[in-house]
Amino acid sequence: MLYSIILSSAALATTVSAACDRAMLEEAAAAYVKAQAGGDPSLLPLADDFKYIENDAEVDIKDGVLSKAVTIDLDRSIYDTTECIAFTELSAATNSEPYVIDTRLVFTDDKITSIESIVAHEGDWAFNAAGHLRWATQEKWDPIPEAQRDTREVIQAAGDAYLDSWGDGSVSVPYGTPCARLEGGIYTGQSNANGNTCKMPEFPKPFSAGNRRYVIDEELGAVDIFNDFPFIDKTRPDGTPSTNFLRVEGGKIRYIHETTVCGTKNCGR
Repeated sequence: MLYSIILSSAALATTVSAACDRAMLEEAAAAYVKAQAGGDPSLLPLADDFKYIENDAEVDIKDGVLSKAVTIDLDRSIYDTTECIAFTELSAATNSEPYVIDTRLVFTDDKITSIESIVAHEGDWAFNAAGHLRWATQEKWDPIPEAQRDTREVIQAAGDAYLDSWGDGSVSVPYGTPCARLEGGIYTGQSNANGNTCKMPEFPKPFSAGNRRYVIDEELGAVDIFNDFPFIDKTRPDGTPSTNFLRVEGGKIRYIHETTVCGTKNCGR
């Protein structure tokens, strides 16, 4: 009996320690925005053994974009209290070197153990920071009323279906009406008489967007999926660093933002 109680208590402690406080994630995301604006990573609660990963490569943080002061025109964050991860999308259109930066802050015991960023700039796929800023500022990502929120499973399934459909056109994707897609700086608009403008074509097989890493926020109906996008860049046959940031409302996809980094200018296309 005592052994069972000990096991149950240990399991509960593990569960509690795996989750984290939303306010802590919000504060850390705000600190990240300040750190990037000032080029000062010391503003972040970094673990002693943290990793800094930029475009899927581990680098010294002193050599990364986070150590450069960047003029930020728009920031949007989501918070995964189950997995203890904050995600932030930054639009830096008026910076001397324009960027779109998507970053995951991964926590253990209230300390950042890894910073993973997709850093896009001139020459990356469909890059246009001014276009990204223009359209992203017009979107509404307000909190969803509690009674109308989707579960983590529903939100992730919508994102996975979207990515899966690239390699298999028979996959049913829960596109909303309207649905708007922002790829780099290109905006598909809403929906029109010709069909849903978020729908993607089926790419040549074999095709699979692998190495998926998720940040899910039920309150904001959002999921971000870091992934390796194959096919688009011939110099990176295993896939190029990419992220898809989606808003899901009532089980349906409302917005999609895609940021993809190229090994060669415009991925050689």
